[in-house]
Amino acid sequence: MKPADRALLAAVSDPATEDPAAVRAALAAGADTEVRDEQLRTPLLIAAVHDHVAVAEVLVTAGADVNAQDERLESAWLHTGVTGSVAMMRALLPGGPDLKLRNRFGGISVIPASERGHVDYVRAVLRETDIDVDHVNRLGWTALLEAVILGDGGPAHLEIVELLLAAGATVDLADGDGVTPLQHAERRGFADMAALLKAAR
Repeated sequence: MKPADRALLAAVSDPATEDPAAVRAALAAGADTEVRDEQLRTPLLIAAVHDHVAVAEVLVTAGADVNAQDERLESAWLHTGVTGSVAMMRALLPGGPDLKLRNRFGGISVIPASERGHVDYVRAVLRETDIDVDHVNRLGWTALLEAVILGDGGPAHLEIVELLLAAGATVDLADGDGVTPLQHAERRGFADMAALLKAAR
């Protein structure tokens, strides 16, 4: 690995320190934006993991691939659904993210965001992209199903269900066992969520 590549990886690797100047210097010295660490992560993916938005902006401007995946099939774009970082999501949009790119579970970014209760992210990604609200992962679950099955039934997940439905999510799209979101909500005792799903039918 050439010195500039090592310098670039070093500049993005400290989670506590965001140093866009060091990133610019490494790039100016000839660093490859697609250099990989031991886990096959690119500098941009590492920046996304640390939520270093200013660094990500520098890398995207330099042409870094927002869709490059590591050994776990994670990419900078996909990781925004895990962290729920709206700022990072917006920093990556100019790089042309592949909205159909799948993580190791066969999911797209809105699915983990819905599971984790990232309301602001779900709202933003639905408004600012044409992401497929009915995408089904390898578990047979959509974002709506994950919000019900893996959520806690509280205000955040309730709002996410509302956002997904407003964006056109198919209310009765069942899981691989034929169980609908409404049936899951009823089984889990999520009365408010069940009422919301019933009203959308």
